[in-house]
Amino acid sequence: MTDPFASLSEETREKLRGRSQPQWQSPMLARLTHETFSDDAWIFERKLDGERALAFRHGGAVRLLSRNRNRINSAYPEIVEALEKQKTEDFIVDGEIVAFEGNVTSFARLQHRMQLEDPDEARRTGVAVWYYVFDLLYCAGHDTTHLPLRERKSLLRKVITFRDPLRFTRHRNGSGQEYFKQACKKHWEGLIAKRADSTYEHGRSGNWLKFKCSNQQEFVIGGFTDPQGSRKHFGALLVGFYDGGDLRYAGKVGTGFDEDTLRRLGKHLHSRERKTCPFDEGEPSTKGVHWVKPDLVGEFAFTEWTDDDRLRHPRFLGLRRDKAARKVTKEA
Repeated sequence: MTDPFASLSEETREKLRGRSQPQWQSPMLARLTHETFSDDAWIFERKLDGERALAFRHGGAVRLLSRNRNRINSAYPEIVEALEKQKTEDFIVDGEIVAFEGNVTSFARLQHRMQLEDPDEARRTGVAVWYYVFDLLYCAGHDTTHLPLRERKSLLRKVITFRDPLRFTRHRNGSGQEYFKQACKKHWEGLIAKRADSTYEHGRSGNWLKFKCSNQQEFVIGGFTDPQGSRKHFGALLVGFYDGGDLRYAGKVGTGFDEDTLRRLGKHLHSRERKTCPFDEGEPSTKGVHWVKPDLVGEFAFTEWTDDDRLRHPRFLGLRRDKAARKVTKEA
């Protein structure tokens, strides 16, 4: 291929680092903020409700990895194939895999693909998926993470040919507050604000911030209640978060489950049953409760936190496989 860095200034080219392609790079993560802003030094992207994925292409081989390093090629074979067809054969890109419900990304709908390990079964679900790519970490024998974000995004558009199911994650410059209002009216999850001249950091950074239109985060599942009435498999989930090494109880979640979810999640829960309560703080009532090994992480939406750190009107969205339970804390 032609030199992908030919358009870079001499000063910017000096920030490239020649090296062999690494087997893994930890993704950059955004911090939650409740203060929106507009600033020409920042860009603003749509926050997508899906599965974070880094794609590694070296020669003819493509590895699609979740943020906790699980290989997820089998769940998204059409995305792997699209990456294999790229003319560029040496790159690492970062993005989000999503499914849509209308014009809104739906983590619940993506669940039908996330847990599958058979590519043919994944296709047969009928759930279409897209890979929204927003960053370039490596290209043509060079680490690009030290380049400014604007330069990385510009290179990304040159290196990758974006045809469905691959999509470039567009952004707006400066007008964060106006864009956030539009995002919430469209029922998006929110925005990601990124400092335009920032480098790519491997971990959580204040150079990436998330503006959320609604409350949503991961929680650890520590137990479940017996089903009532016509419901089968389980009633409600008992969830919590880690605080200083202790698992703190945050409440019961009894909505957001369809029949398929009750069946599949019920199998996971019953196989993890234990006799003792895993919560260190805020132990719930034990009537009709079954405790489980606290290694399952779910995504939940809720209206607000109460003063004693309990969830108000929580709703289950789906299981997450891209975050370790011990890393689940209260977002603040």
